[in-house]
Amino acid sequence: MPPDQPGHRLDLAAEIAARVDTYFNRTKEIAARFGDKRVTYAVFLRPPVISAPRLMTEWLQTVAAARRTRIDVDLMYPEGSWAGAGEPLCYITGSFVQLSDLETILLQKIGPCCVAAHNAYQMCLALPDAAFLAMEARHCAGAEMQDMMAYAAGVGSSAARREGARGFIGNANDGTAHWFGAPHGFGTMPHSLIGYAGSTVRAAEMFRETFPDEPITVLVDYFGREITDALAVCERFPDLAAAGRLSFRLDTHGGRFLEGLDPAESYAVLERHTPGAIRRYRSETEMRFLVGTGVSAAAIWRTREALDAAGYPKVRIVVSSGFGVEKCRVMADAKAPIDVVGTGSFIPDSWHETYATADIVEYDGVPMVKVGREFLLRRNGTRRRNTGSRASQP
Repeated sequence: MPPDQPGHRLDLAAEIAARVDTYFNRTKEIAARFGDKRVTYAVFLRPPVISAPRLMTEWLQTVAAARRTRIDVDLMYPEGSWAGAGEPLCYITGSFVQLSDLETILLQKIGPCCVAAHNAYQMCLALPDAAFLAMEARHCAGAEMQDMMAYAAGVGSSAARREGARGFIGNANDGTAHWFGAPHGFGTMPHSLIGYAGSTVRAAEMFRETFPDEPITVLVDYFGREITDALAVCERFPDLAAAGRLSFRLDTHGGRFLEGLDPAESYAVLERHTPGAIRRYRSETEMRFLVGTGVSAAAIWRTREALDAAGYPKVRIVVSSGFGVEKCRVMADAKAPIDVVGTGSFIPDSWHETYATADIVEYDGVPMVKVGREFLLRRNGTRRRNTGSRASQP
């Protein structure tokens, strides 16, 4: 239903009233009774972030149209730009009556996106030669969060690409593929298909028979025979291996080592390829990423060794399982031969870091803010402004 239709306006008003904090609803009624003022809010986050305001600004446009009011949004940091800790991301100006009950929801729509975008940006820069595939959906609490996290990954990826990284090439589902400029999601097989088929090779055969024109990415950890099964699939499809249309996804869980590895052999693998990575001081977490269980740097190097030794240098390695910012940085230091990273770990670990805050900094053009938040005031009446957008209905 168009936003200017009565039914849409009523539905939107009911939704806002139900989901906003009650004291904002009461403030709206008080301001309507005692006289409206034109106010300006400053919106900021405490950690450094990548600006990702679009979902918020588009929602404000919808509300402004439905309420037939004017809401101005001055972006201090355009989408995809880096913002320092505590810097106002934008100033939102309009009627106090019309804005006061929007604060809860607008903060929900900007805070998590900015933090997730920053995480995605850092991950892409840590591994600039690897492609990333967003796999956020399974970790999200519903469709709205899924859309927010995919949008954020797309923003962070674009920022990293401007600095030379490959970034995210797509995601794992159709619904949010547009955030990555893709017509559909990517993916071939889950573990359940391997179990259904009864063997890794047979699962690859089934996929090939069903989708003969598609490249194949095969999971190889189901039976705990990552190396053995990968080489068996290569032998079964040598043409795909030679053409670079065959990939193996390492998703070994943290309860065991990749086939053929143990702590001693993991150290030996890295000594052969990147000895400096294990000779420097490391935290317990970093050592686990390097030579521990699961998808470690040693596991990736061992897989590459085996493929190359068997004559399959064009077969690609896809990795998943906990590839957040820190793990990507460790993999970069170990020069792990990663072609693609499948991850949803740009979703913030500490959700409290995503809490955005809004404070009114002007009432009818007069600067005023609560004590301790003076840093939000516009400098000399204006604050450095990189770009602007407007969410309004004349």
